[in-house]
Amino acid sequence: MLENSRPFSSFSVNNLEKARAFYQNILGLSVEENAMGLLELRVEGGQPISIYPKDNHIPATFTVLNFPVTDIEDMVECLKSKGVTFEHYDRPQTDAIGICCNESGPSIAWFKDPAGNILSVIEVE
Repeated sequence: MLENSRPFSSFSVNNLEKARAFYQNILGLSVEENAMGLLELRVEGGQPISIYPKDNHIPATFTVLNFPVTDIEDMVECLKSKGVTFEHYDRPQTDAIGICCNESGPSIAWFKDPAGNILSVIEVE
């Protein structure tokens, strides 16, 4: 029924200009404004990701975007140099710089956008 549909993801923020600055200037993503005034993140190999304003925005309590990287330690250091703060968790356990090194899965590090949404960098081969 939906096999020919081209799905896309979206999430809310409380301030579009802060979101634009973060995703474009800090993360280095291509950010465009669409015809409805919403932001679109242009990412490799997929549909744009829409970001829309919401006055009563409540940050997601789960990861809304995962960015695959080949060297997580280098990426964490690069993002830290741009002012990104990484989350520290007891479960799953993160190390001193914020990386969770799972024995059963890939290494991952979580951080938040200006609206408090959770994002991650995840190491892939």
